Amino acid sequence: MSKVLIKSRPALANHAAIRRTGVTIEALPEGTVLHILAHPSAANAQGSQAALAAAGLTLRAVAPGQWFAVKDTVMSDEQIDALAATLKPWADIVDQSHGRVRILISGKKSTKVLAKGTAVDVSLPAFPIGHASTTLIGHISAHLTRISDENFELTVLRGFAESLWDDLARMSIEFS
Repeated sequence: MSKVLIKSRPALANHAAIRRTGVTIEALPEGTVLHILAHPSAANAQGSQAALAAAGLTLRAVAPGQWFAVKDTVMSDEQIDALAATLKPWADIVDQSHGRVRILISGKKSTKVLAKGTAVDVSLPAFPIGHASTTLIGHISAHLTRISDENFELTVLRGFAESLWDDLARMSIEFS
């Protein structure tokens, strides 16, 4: 048995929020990111959404029958197991908390910054509140969700978080 202890640290721990005129970029807490997988026409979808909401999770659409359920705080293995048991007739859960990082980009200029890096039309009429898309931002694959008029959440694989952060910092520099 190994005596090596693995210490987890937030991927963007050393990155203070970037505050520019009209745009802010900040790392969101590394809480919980669960990948929910179900048949798109599952009969018990509403009951499952109630269970997710009761656990404090917010859904982000990924693809037909797939969602990210996110929360700013860490859920214990026992809590995730209990939720999985509740959802089992309808869906399966894959815990992605260790492998995904969320970044918030907010402010009046957030759409201008994002437009520099993605081909997705992020204007409010084309990309309304609650809408989500998997896209490339520069060369990095990210999951983009509009969470309010001027706020976007980017979910990215942990290994690409710093590169995406650096790209967003460069894309926002004109607003210094």
